[in-house]
Amino acid sequence: MTLPLETSGPDQLRLLVLVPDYSDFLWLNSLLAGDPEFFPDATWCPDLIDCDDLIRNASFDVIIWDCVFHGGSESAFLQYLAVASNEKPVLALSAEAADERAPELLATGASDYLSRAGLEHWSFCRAVKALWYRGRLSESSQGQLGRDVATGFINRDLFFDRLQQALLRAERGGQRLALLHLNIDDFRSINESFGYQKSDELMIKLADRLRNSLRRVDSLMRIGGDELAIIVEKVEDSLDITQIIRKVVTALNDPITIDGQAIGVSASLGVATYPEAGDSAENLLRRANRAMFEAKRDPGTSYRFYDRQLHISAGYQLRLEADLRSALRGKELELYYQPRIDLATEEVRGVECLLRWNHPERGLVGPDEFIPVAERSGLIVPIGYWVIEQACQRLRESAELGFPGLVFAVNLSFRQFHDRKMTETIFRIIFNANVDTSLLELELTESAMMHDPEYAQRCLRELNQLGISFALDDFGTGFSSLTNLQHLPISLLKIDKSFVQDLGHSADAEHIIRATISLAHSLQISVVAEGVENEGQLEFLRQQHCDEIQGYYYARPMPWKDLVQFLTNRDQAACLER
Repeated sequence: MTLPLETSGPDQLRLLVLVPDYSDFLWLNSLLAGDPEFFPDATWCPDLIDCDDLIRNASFDVIIWDCVFHGGSESAFLQYLAVASNEKPVLALSAEAADERAPELLATGASDYLSRAGLEHWSFCRAVKALWYRGRLSESSQGQLGRDVATGFINRDLFFDRLQQALLRAERGGQRLALLHLNIDDFRSINESFGYQKSDELMIKLADRLRNSLRRVDSLMRIGGDELAIIVEKVEDSLDITQIIRKVVTALNDPITIDGQAIGVSASLGVATYPEAGDSAENLLRRANRAMFEAKRDPGTSYRFYDRQLHISAGYQLRLEADLRSALRGKELELYYQPRIDLATEEVRGVECLLRWNHPERGLVGPDEFIPVAERSGLIVPIGYWVIEQACQRLRESAELGFPGLVFAVNLSFRQFHDRKMTETIFRIIFNANVDTSLLELELTESAMMHDPEYAQRCLRELNQLGISFALDDFGTGFSSLTNLQHLPISLLKIDKSFVQDLGHSADAEHIIRATISLAHSLQISVVAEGVENEGQLEFLRQQHCDEIQGYYYARPMPWKDLVQFLTNRDQAACLER
């Protein structure tokens, strides 16, 4: 809802106000009224679904956020705001004093913090204007940096100033920072072959290609004839840096065309991180430069880290990703199956298909280790389709072996929804497999629907029309609630194992499970409890009329041959009882 104030003019300030109550929105809006330096155009947002739609489809200068407005985790919601809004400044509001809340919130992504107690016109306007001006200055600076690179302009003083400012932000927010120093290999030969003007044109095109693959918060500058520097802010761990390295390497894979001639280039990349490699701009550049010269020892495009431990960690992640690509081609991936038991009949109603990796050197690699790598690199998309293909094949085999009606459940990654041909691809897999679609169940988490809720809902409806059913996995650990399920074709809900394993230790866990089962049943949604390991948990879930259970109490995940034996043994035991 937009409150129409004075609009138009060059100094219009666009605000997104995330507060649950309309009266608070009016109050905050009144505090901004009458300032001679800007005309506020404020949009009120009271819930998460509208928030995602507004951020992705509208443009705002500053986000005003009441800390009670989140989906269960303040830090996770701040990270979501940063990504979804392209790092727009966030002014956080709460009832607590600044010295109690500000350090934590600023460290996790807020740009500024004000206590609601005693909030008045002058302090509120000053904070909002400061964030607005800072954002405009950043955009202007980024634009200037882009123009500098695009014209081949070299200014090391400007670079050092930019790096120093980034270091101050990192120190103030308790965050890490990385400096990437890139040097084109054998640039002298390129100069001699094509001339200085064409060599400059090559650097400009390379910089433009790199800039398109970087985040908005990252800075790219040309600091020498054959050198580029990338300042990577808000680094969480080595995986963040490997993503940037991956993009740089990918950008160098394809030749650069100058006057119709394709020129292949390679580069050496040195990486230094704050605070591990230094706390000043000079030290950081010197150590990134030293790492870059170490990378020169390797043929082709290569990289080295100044910090040895970080080098080991990031290098391991990149090797793991390369191995995973080979695994998909080399048939090293395998599905394990964990039975789901009907609590009323004790029959096996279905199985969850779980991915395992038989590494040629390291043996069986657990999903906790390689699934995050697959998701960050995008490999999870082709892997996900491979899993669906394998599940359909086993579904058909299970019927032939005398186990008809067995449901096969497959986990669907949130990355799958980034593929705009997801529905078409899954339909083709099912059509080729010629299986009963009512026995295929796709499990998705709440986060899978957060990226693009409208597209996700459309995909679910289209697949549901084919007969596929859907389960909501890890319920209770994300942003959504049971009320949102009414708008989705969800037929089954899985209670996260963390709640089940707290049974007997936490009264809250009992209340949550009891309420979840009751509400799900009122919506005609079945419930599966994960992680059941003992008799006490089983008995509690039986008393609450949980539909199915899954866990070590009955069976661990197992290979296909072991599953067939497990099903055969249970059938034989059932026949003996009869």
